[in-house]
Amino acid sequence: MTTILIKGARILGGAPRDILIGDGMITEVGERLGDRDGQVVDADGLIALPGLVDLHTHLREPGREDAETVETGTQAAARGGFTAVHAMANTSPVADTAGVVEQVWHLGRTYGHCDVQPVGAVTSGLEGRQLAELGAMAESAARVRVFSDDGRCVSDAVLMRRALEYVKAFDGVVAQHAQEPRLTEGAQLNEGEVSARLGLTGWPAVAEEAIIARDCLLAAHVGSRLHVCHVSTAGSVEIIRWAKSKGWDVTAEVTPHHLLLTDACAESSPLGPYNPIYKVNPPLRTAEDVRALREALADGTIDCVATDHAPHPAEDKETEWAAAAMGMIGLETALSVVQEAMVETGLLDWAGVADRMSARPARIGRLAGHGRPIEAGAPANITLYDPATRTRVDPTAMTSRSRNTPYEGMTLPGGVVATFLRGRPTVLEGKLV
Repeated sequence: MTTILIKGARILGGAPRDILIGDGMITEVGERLGDRDGQVVDADGLIALPGLVDLHTHLREPGREDAETVETGTQAAARGGFTAVHAMANTSPVADTAGVVEQVWHLGRTYGHCDVQPVGAVTSGLEGRQLAELGAMAESAARVRVFSDDGRCVSDAVLMRRALEYVKAFDGVVAQHAQEPRLTEGAQLNEGEVSARLGLTGWPAVAEEAIIARDCLLAAHVGSRLHVCHVSTAGSVEIIRWAKSKGWDVTAEVTPHHLLLTDACAESSPLGPYNPIYKVNPPLRTAEDVRALREALADGTIDCVATDHAPHPAEDKETEWAAAAMGMIGLETALSVVQEAMVETGLLDWAGVADRMSARPARIGRLAGHGRPIEAGAPANITLYDPATRTRVDPTAMTSRSRNTPYEGMTLPGGVVATFLRGRPTVLEGKLV
């Protein structure tokens, strides 16, 4: 049996411990486990976290391999400390049938540097007219449990109700992109002082909040699971907090960029005004919204961090703001941004980070082999992280096929040193294996 001994890791930031891995499992955790046959990894000063899980990743394959592939996207994920990602459905063709989700699943098994769990579309072609093959996707080899039209909102209340009712049969969850389309026609930037000064069409917070309120009520009415994608406003936080106080089965995520950046970036960032690198859906909001999102993640109102990793080729982003694609990459910087926004501000400790970036997303996505504590008998999905280093973000050094990071030139804390997927190193000394 091949063994790996991780020496001196601070599990969840605690006292140094050794972690022995054998046959894909954690076999022993303790002090001074001693020399063993096999590989030894020196983890002095490093924090050990359960392998990170992303509920919201755009891998683009099939159809947009010029932006990302399953191979390059999961390489970026591994370098970011992730051992599992959920691949969103807005591919070409759309992942709305058993055949397409199985294709993505097989690509993940063949080329993935982490586990790839396909997300199925809620409606056929993401068109919001009729339900996709939810049951067939759930029974497929991919065993889909998360369904989302992300990129578009399931705006029809009757269709949303039917989806929520349907997924109950197999313990699925509908992950809603909350955006009332009639309120956001032509919208370019958060509706407020910055959009007014820049002359960009405003994107009102109520467009998100109205859909969340409606869907929380629908989920309660039918007794189903609802997950809210990329929450971005203080008002959304209050609605979700109210729904949870009722005991309704509602969960929510926030992106790293909504925890750190504001709409002011579009006006006054070092990269210059009107830089479409900051164009994203939902838009960057105000400093007050950022504070509310951080507090909600800290108190558990928002359950988890999800990257919404959205790669685009240069020609789709390096253009005028109105024509530019929406989205940012985020897999390789997510943990560093969370350290900056949540740990260094005292809002979360490392146990809290593990909960929000591993345990809870794994539970929401029903990934039984992920999000487990680092203890004997658990799968050896582990991230080793150095919180003391600081790195200037260089897009050209990133692994993703696309380079549309909003953090270019920023100095962020921390860095992933190693990632283990069921005991197999996918990253060592910060480099892909």
